[in-house]
Amino acid sequence: MQAHCPSNEMLSPTLVCLKKSTNPFSFGRRLGLLGGCFSNGRNKYPFLMASVSTVPEEKKPAVVLHDESNKGTPKPLQIAKRLEKFKTTIFTQMSSLAIKHGAINLGQGFPNFDGPEFVKQGAIQAINEGKNQYARGFGVSELNAAIAARFKKDTGLVIDPEKEVTVTSGCTEAIAATILGLVNPGDEVILFAPFYDSYEATLSMAGADIKCITLCPPDFAVPLDELRSKISKKTRAILMNTPHNPTGKMFTRDELNEIASLCIENDVLVFSDEVYDKLAFEMEHISIASLPGMYERTVTMNSLGKTFSLTGWKIGWAIAPPHLIWGVRQAHAFLTFATSTPMQWAAATALQAPDSYYEELRMDYLAKKKILVEGLKDVGFTVFPSSGTYFVVVDHTPFGLKNDIEFCEYLIKEVGVVAIPTSVFYLDPEEGKNLVRFTFCKDEGTLRSAVERMKAKLKRN
Repeated sequence: MQAHCPSNEMLSPTLVCLKKSTNPFSFGRRLGLLGGCFSNGRNKYPFLMASVSTVPEEKKPAVVLHDESNKGTPKPLQIAKRLEKFKTTIFTQMSSLAIKHGAINLGQGFPNFDGPEFVKQGAIQAINEGKNQYARGFGVSELNAAIAARFKKDTGLVIDPEKEVTVTSGCTEAIAATILGLVNPGDEVILFAPFYDSYEATLSMAGADIKCITLCPPDFAVPLDELRSKISKKTRAILMNTPHNPTGKMFTRDELNEIASLCIENDVLVFSDEVYDKLAFEMEHISIASLPGMYERTVTMNSLGKTFSLTGWKIGWAIAPPHLIWGVRQAHAFLTFATSTPMQWAAATALQAPDSYYEELRMDYLAKKKILVEGLKDVGFTVFPSSGTYFVVVDHTPFGLKNDIEFCEYLIKEVGVVAIPTSVFYLDPEEGKNLVRFTFCKDEGTLRSAVERMKAKLKRN
């Protein structure tokens, strides 16, 4: 029997009534039984609530105190099988080594300079105005509206900020909520390698069957014939990233049109990570959702951190039509429920920045990119083209180290510079063993110092 939601007079703003979902919204089966609504006195919103324990108190397991007799014996690390292949992220490892050896960190993609003052002041103002409690689960309304307005300006698409936008704790959570909310165990999901490392881990948590297509240097073009052969009746989605981390590749209009055609023909979804959309240098960024017939089958994911140099704020979002955003919201409600309230208010301010802000950002990064790319070429690397993001990929083999891991360890310990080994971004690490990634999201002095260290201490074989 379906639960009945009381009228507004009977329902407090936080009271939730659960029901078995009978609507046509699309989401993974693991979330299909939980749903509900709440009212704020004006509107009703879909919502979720965790179930209450029904285990009698006397049957609950007793608390076991620490056994002092085993004090000196380390316990084996425990982890679920679906995650046991994943180790500490390469970014954590390399940043720790950078600190230990006093190396210049051109590895992890966070700026060493601060974000705009007007955005920071927006956060301070929100805190001082008392906007410090839980936000609405799918986002502060002002931020949702700002996201929708920016999306319209960028793509020409008009969306409903209340029904088609969900604010998340960074784009990484948007990715997780999308995958966990829309992918069932056994569904096939196509990835383009090299890929951001959270993709594989989150797909593993969802029980997805990963099908991988490798983008190869020098231009990292999409092998369209291979893509056609990979799509099957079991393909649920293609997970893509443009501009692309780690290579800096931007998907061309021809590539996007072909991907769109295949998705429409085979009823496949697209999960599109576009966090570097404002860092496009050599060509125009195209959101695949803007292509004919694609909005209805696309989840577009983005964030504040890369564009406004505020990566620690972790403000992201997902945009999708109502039948897809439902699954994203279901998963989001159990991952973080809500995102930092004052930072959301500040993000709404940030997204109202004039076009001049984005042009100055692009020009600033172009100058930084020039310093690093020319420096890496002078050192002796083979540098591959980077059309977007703030990353550049190089071939390290002229320096004689066996693989990317060994090279990056040598670079840190003997040269004093950090890069990221790209083999961690492939299902088959052998495919990335000759490549490493540098970032240029650092001030110009830092970039020049790193180049000088490499010129002084790196010698070609």
